[in-house]
Amino acid sequence: MEYLHKQPDKSQTPSDVPWQLKLFKHKLKKQQKLEALLDMMGNVKGQKCILITCGDNNGALNWHLKERGGKWTWADAERESRAQISELTGDPVLKVDKDEPTLSLPDNRFDVVMTIDVHEHLQDTARLNAELARIVMPGGRVIVTTPGGDPRRIANRIKHRVGMSAIDYGHVVDGYDVPALQAQMSAAGLKPTASSSYSRFFIEMIELAMNFVFVKILSKRSEAKVEQGQIAPQNPDQLKSVEKSYKMYSLVYPIVWLLSRLDYLIPFTEGHAVIVVGQKD
Repeated sequence: MEYLHKQPDKSQTPSDVPWQLKLFKHKLKKQQKLEALLDMMGNVKGQKCILITCGDNNGALNWHLKERGGKWTWADAERESRAQISELTGDPVLKVDKDEPTLSLPDNRFDVVMTIDVHEHLQDTARLNAELARIVMPGGRVIVTTPGGDPRRIANRIKHRVGMSAIDYGHVVDGYDVPALQAQMSAAGLKPTASSSYSRFFIEMIELAMNFVFVKILSKRSEAKVEQGQIAPQNPDQLKSVEKSYKMYSLVYPIVWLLSRLDYLIPFTEGHAVIVVGQKD
């Protein structure tokens, strides 16, 4: 397992908000994800926690989780994400191999083990689940998020109709629903104890529109290199290359935010991303 570690810039003034946090303020789905995770996580002050991610992570979620409390360890599968997480948090970041997702960590180490949108990137989720079960301590919790992936839902039909397939997101599968994740946890010896979801229809459509514009239009014009599976700006160079479009989006963001509130009119529907919690006996 490889470490990447970069100390934060000591000359930075409090008024200099890192680009990752500026971007996060306009990412409705990521904000909902954080809120849902914090609700599931509860009070973790004094607890040992680990967050495992698989790219599409510039460190903003890590920063916000660290602010909540707890003693955090970070791990990610992409080199660029590891560097950005370390840059923002000032912490070392472990490397995860997507082809062989093992963690060089002791058994029964963490009170909380969290993976955010990792399973849909892997051919072998059983190996990852076994690792999650191994490193969480007895009585500890494993929290997993993935896209729901149900092809019958209207938002997912629209997604496929406009040409946004799993490969555009860097995914092996579209996602897993709650029963599928619960079955995976049970097979790894974890007892499913809770579940939730976020990103209902309107936020999912807003996110799809943003992803579509970036992947199908802006990335083609970008002077910065955009890798397959990157659905939004992932670094300062990519963000700068779409600076005009981003400024325009920032101007209309209050309207976009108001549109997202329409999700409160359909509280009876499940979100398009799911969270499942399992406990180790």
